[in-house]
Amino acid sequence: MDDAQQIGWKAVGKTGAVAAGAAEAVAAGIEILAADGNAADAAAATILALNVTDHGHCSIGGEVPVLIYDASKQEVKSLSGQGRAPRSQAAIDWYMENGIPDRDIKMAPVPSVVDLCVTTLQRYGTKTLAEVVAPTLALLDAGEEEWHPRLAVTLRRMVEEEQITSGSREEKLQAASDRFYGRNKLRNDIADELEAYYIEQGGFLRREDLAAHTTLIEDPVTVGYRGYTVCKCGPWTQGPYLCQALRLLEGFDLKGMGHFSADYVHVLAEAIKLAMADRDEYYADPVFEDVPMSALLSDAYTDIRRPLIDMQTASLEARPGDPYDMKPLTEAGVYRPDIGGTTTCVVADRWGNVVAATPSANVFRDAPIGGTTGVSYGNRLRSLNTTPGHPNCIQPGKRPRITLTPTLVLKEGRPILAISVAGGDRQDQATLNLLLDFIEFDMRPETAVTAPRFVTFHHQDSFDPNPDRRRTFGEAGSLTISDSVSEGVRDELARRGHRVETKAPPIATPVMLYLDRDSGTFHAAGDPAARRHAAGLE
Repeated sequence: MDDAQQIGWKAVGKTGAVAAGAAEAVAAGIEILAADGNAADAAAATILALNVTDHGHCSIGGEVPVLIYDASKQEVKSLSGQGRAPRSQAAIDWYMENGIPDRDIKMAPVPSVVDLCVTTLQRYGTKTLAEVVAPTLALLDAGEEEWHPRLAVTLRRMVEEEQITSGSREEKLQAASDRFYGRNKLRNDIADELEAYYIEQGGFLRREDLAAHTTLIEDPVTVGYRGYTVCKCGPWTQGPYLCQALRLLEGFDLKGMGHFSADYVHVLAEAIKLAMADRDEYYADPVFEDVPMSALLSDAYTDIRRPLIDMQTASLEARPGDPYDMKPLTEAGVYRPDIGGTTTCVVADRWGNVVAATPSANVFRDAPIGGTTGVSYGNRLRSLNTTPGHPNCIQPGKRPRITLTPTLVLKEGRPILAISVAGGDRQDQATLNLLLDFIEFDMRPETAVTAPRFVTFHHQDSFDPNPDRRRTFGEAGSLTISDSVSEGVRDELARRGHRVETKAPPIATPVMLYLDRDSGTFHAAGDPAARRHAAGLE
């Protein structure tokens, strides 16, 4: 790491950069870049380390959606690092009758981080599992938590499997994953111990659920905005609603309004409300549901939805549209409502590869951790619901529609920006703030991550599986805004009907990476108020 800068909240690098949560996790990624690993290798190392340094916000038993730009193919792909619901119909019947519990192992999907990291290394990386997991093992060996040595044993079993397996690097990596997920013909000790743990804790997951797990590699959802291409994971995340909001905002002169003027904040908030209403109505695992994504992003639908934005009055209604019949509102869905954790990772390398990832798990501090494996669990099944007929209703083997939503931005087909944000339903709201800071107001990451932000809770709660979806709505018209915004702007927003509340930084938890083509440098930064870190490689 001699060529790495000191780790802080912002950094500039010439041959690579990493921005993520804890400094030790950033160091893990930089260590791999310095050893001639590429962005995929460094991202896998950073993600694995985050599961130790940022445990509680993410976990080996959790999830991590990824967007990756492959410079050799000049394409972006989405990697679905998201576990699924149990495959047992009896388990699903139980959920439908009893609901999806909180603080109970029944809320846990299949662990997905291990297969995500292995798949990333197989398809895009150059390093072995032993190499990328070494920084994490060092953290575990020096750690003091009672689960640290148990997780170290689990990871070393996987490294052992990689090393005793003959064949290519990719085949060796697959063997390591197979041992974890119970697909190995000889050694399935990890999967056996995980199943025993699930049974002991009263969960529904079994070895067949582990063995069936795969990391889907999918095309991203993309939208053009002011000459940029914004890439998001599909509607198994909330990500595409950012694309819908950008389409609505294309019709407004945001730069002319001025950064964080009353008009600017108002129109962004109103666009977010409309896009999130569609999110709540239509988004789900596209393997199970025919999500009308093309229609939702179409010119025709955008044109009929944009006039719903009243520049003088804040909407206090939930207003999904009808993309099937091309109507601006669906009467059945319009109503006036009554009034844990995630972490971050963005990486770039000297070959032009870029990764944006959002690791999570929402691990509860008092939850027992993983039996003999040291693998904790998260709560993402609560991002499904038990509403019969709803696209996001729980089904055997279904992915929940999660809030985790990394972002890659291209200019003329090449990556220029990567963003990752922690903060549940606030993630893409903060991303929209940062994205427009960059595109409309020419802010670099170190300025954007410390600029004012706002969010609204004018949407359904993505972690409330209540079958009556209207009862999950947050607060109609809410607007939480940085306390650095002037009193005059806040008063004007209140006059228009926004329920304004000020908040000290941070509002959500972002990291951001900019690839400056003119100078050939990487600019990375994370919000220092949210204890984010970054480092560059000379």
